[in-house]
Amino acid sequence: MTQLRTMIVDDEPLAIERLEILCSELAAIEIVGTANDGVAALRLAQQLKPDLILLDIGMPKMDGINAARALGLMEKKPAIVLVTAYDNFAVEAFDLDVIDYVLKPVSGERLGRAITRAIAGKDAAAAEQARPQNDGSYAIEFWVSHRAELIRIAAMDIERIEAERDYMRLHTAGRSYLLHQTISALEQRLNPQQFQRIHRSHIVRRDLITGLRHEGGGVWHALLGEEISMRIGRKYLADVKRLAGK
Repeated sequence: MTQLRTMIVDDEPLAIERLEILCSELAAIEIVGTANDGVAALRLAQQLKPDLILLDIGMPKMDGINAARALGLMEKKPAIVLVTAYDNFAVEAFDLDVIDYVLKPVSGERLGRAITRAIAGKDAAAAEQARPQNDGSYAIEFWVSHRAELIRIAAMDIERIEAERDYMRLHTAGRSYLLHQTISALEQRLNPQQFQRIHRSHIVRRDLITGLRHEGGGVWHALLGEEISMRIGRKYLADVKRLAGK
């Protein structure tokens, strides 16, 4: 089992104690240290080199946002879960590439979900290091805002993408999320060996295309399984037909 060497940072001793109790129920967590402010957290993190930091935002000397920014510059960058009573820092947290954004009071179930994401991130990083490296020009994951959370989505979990004005709706298995980006910019971030643009408003994962159907009058649809049929734009038809060797 993957185990995360974890620090807890909060200026309230009772908050630290509560997180310690919750973490004691999670086999994947090993508490290696605690700190009461951002400055102490940086100093301790340099010494302990933790895998994960549960980090409060509202603290003296250095708040959690600035501490997370500084921790992100470490050579061995720890995963960070922001644990806070404030729900108005989610967008700023997104820019810091944190693992999760958890609101107080923290439940064991909610903390467990955050830890699961941290473990998945560590395992994915280890797998990426073990694989032959490419030029790094394509995204392997995306972070999206969802309610008061930040959700990590692996690129290969995306089944299809639909443009909705200035947002892209990323469809995964049974769920969808909005990403603020143009479809052209997103297309450039996706590996063309894995994703195919079929319309000015649609991108699909190539391995999910099960067939092409001619509707007459020059209209074609891409079939994604038995339930989803998506129209192919004339501009993209030749490229899509190449998937079938046509």
